[in-house]
Amino acid sequence: MRVSTTRLRLPLSLFVGFGVLAAVAPALAAESKLDSGDTAWILVSTAVVWFMTPGLAFFYGGLVRRKNVLGTMMQSFMALGLISLQWLIIGYSLAFSKGSVVVGGLQWFGLRGVGAEPDPVGYAPTVPHMAFMAFQMMFAIITAAILFGGVAERMKFNAYVLFILLWSTFVYDPLAHWVWGSGGLFGAGGLFKAIGLGENAKALDFAGGLVVHISSGLTALLCAIMIGRRYRYLEEPMPPHNLPMAGIGAGVLWLGWFGFNAGSALAASGLAAIAFVNTNT
Repeated sequence: MRVSTTRLRLPLSLFVGFGVLAAVAPALAAESKLDSGDTAWILVSTAVVWFMTPGLAFFYGGLVRRKNVLGTMMQSFMALGLISLQWLIIGYSLAFSKGSVVVGGLQWFGLRGVGAEPDPVGYAPTVPHMAFMAFQMMFAIITAAILFGGVAERMKFNAYVLFILLWSTFVYDPLAHWVWGSGGLFGAGGLFKAIGLGENAKALDFAGGLVVHISSGLTALLCAIMIGRRYRYLEEPMPPHNLPMAGIGAGVLWLGWFGFNAGSALAASGLAAIAFVNTNT
């Protein structure tokens, strides 16, 4: 007895169709949470903040003596490359994955589980996890580059490379977790709850006042004290090499702060507009 192939095809097609739908449904659900405007804003802000490190290279390069210009600029560019790799391999996971109150775990080691869907913790629910990771990577890079200003012309290149690698891993990443990470020391339910300030009391650091600026500034101060002043400082004139070059660097940095601060709203929103205006005034 022959069975109609048409009768077989219909159930088989329905079975395959339901299987494909079940496979793509989670991806479609995650995709529906994304906002194209927010995503575009974060990607543009990330690119703008990236330019801050070359701007810092020009700024520092214009302020040092002529003989140290190349080394000074290369140290900023080294931070750009080295901290990018450190962040992709382990830095992001230490800063933002769930772990202890002191440091994150290895959940996202090597960007495992970091993709096009929103992050599962809810740091930036309307943008891809990868975009949020990249934006935070720019913060880690510029922080490592900023602190060089305290040791300009006094720290060897190899020592600087080793220092920023260790500093980013053991200082910046845990500090970022304390303030911004899920379950961090200064987050909701952490230290402030333990001392009786309330269940939801937490530190507010919109764009890195503690994580970026205080940490890099204090580190630069301590390094400057430990290394000491430049040889023959105050005994011979040490004028800046090129003030227009430093001015160009300052302009690039100013531009970068718009992406740095307004991008920290993590959405194309009114809060981003307020941060944008405040940055310029």
